[in-house]
Amino acid sequence: MGLREDFQKRIDKKQQEIAELELKIKEARSYVQALLDTMKILPKQPSSINGTAPEFQLRPGTALAKARDAIKHAGKPLHVNELLKSVGKPIDKANKVSLSGSLAGYVRRGEIFTRPAPNTFGLLELEKPKEPEPQVEDLGEEIPETFGKL
Repeated sequence: MGLREDFQKRIDKKQQEIAELELKIKEARSYVQALLDTMKILPKQPSSINGTAPEFQLRPGTALAKARDAIKHAGKPLHVNELLKSVGKPIDKANKVSLSGSLAGYVRRGEIFTRPAPNTFGLLELEKPKEPEPQVEDLGEEIPETFGKL
C-alpha cells in the first residue's frame, strides 16, 4: 500500500467523522428548537424564590401606593378621578394622564392592578377567581433525552 492510499484512507475516515458530528449538531439544534417551541405553549410564570411567587411592591408614600390602598379600602375598582381625590392631587388632565399611565403599565405586565373598564382600575388580589385554566400534565423535572429526536 502506497503512501498516497494511506493518506486517502485517513481523509475518508476524517470526512466520515465530520459527517457524524454534523448530524449530531443537527439533532442537538432540533432538540433545542423543540424545547423552545414547548416553552412557548407553557403559561408564563413570574420567577420565584423558594417556590413562591414574588410580591410586587410599590414604594410607600407614592401615588401608586396610595392608589392601591384606596382601591383596597374601597374593595372595588375605582375611576381615575376617585383615585386622584384619594391620593390628594387635583383632578386635571396632567394628573389623570400621569396616574392612569403609571397604573396602565402595571396592568399591561399583569402586576398588582387591573383595568375592568376605561379609566377604572382595580387590584388583582380583589378579582374574583376565574375558572381554572387547564393544567399541563407534569412530566417531571427533566425532559427525556429522546425528546425531539427523529
